Amino acid sequence: MLTLEGLVIRQDGFELSADLHVPDGARVAVIGPSGAGKSTLLNAVAGFQPVDEGRIRMQGRDVTGLAPGKRPVSMLFQDNNLFPHLSAAQNVGLGLRPDLRLDAAQRARVAQALERVGLQGLEGRKPGQLSGGQASRVALARVLVQGRGLVLLDEPFAALGPALKAEMLDLLEEVLDETGATLLLVTHDPADALRIAPQTILVADGWANAPVATAQLFADPPLALRSYLGVPKS
Repeated sequence: MLTLEGLVIRQDGFELSADLHVPDGARVAVIGPSGAGKSTLLNAVAGFQPVDEGRIRMQGRDVTGLAPGKRPVSMLFQDNNLFPHLSAAQNVGLGLRPDLRLDAAQRARVAQALERVGLQGLEGRKPGQLSGGQASRVALARVLVQGRGLVLLDEPFAALGPALKAEMLDLLEEVLDETGATLLLVTHDPADALRIAPQTILVADGWANAPVATAQLFADPPLALRSYLGVPKS
């Protein structure tokens, strides 16, 4: 379980608070107005953003002071964070060892992860030789090979067209079914949340609210979400 206890993040006059729980295996979207703090929330959970108050617990363990690499977390950014001078296999291998000194078993894991996302035969290609969808699959394979219990995605498929984005969300769902990992997915698109996340965290007005049923949230959105979505006020 992911637990944020009295969490407060302050940065350049901005403040975000959170006090919530996310059960193991849950799939939760994170949505809200631009600048509300969605990415800040994920960065705090991952360990890239320091917190000013409160604690972050994962699997019953206080990880508030741990470095990102010490947390049971994989994070996928919007730009996929691939290194252009490395091959697809090497970019995936970074999820196992930053120095890429992989043993035979680790190399096999990389190959299996690439095959799982449909990239067998493309292991040697560099990011510039891949399509946008293929690059997203490399990044997802790196998440898969790490095998961590919490997956954080910060709008990783936003640059893809609707059909390809839907395909990647379906692939992500299949991977989560296989691994049982917990998902936090930042998105600006309600369709993404409705497609893959039974629950949603609304980030607005300085708060990351506790997860609620996604369908219910969009059926009767609160004022902050209505304004963001352009829904007329009732």
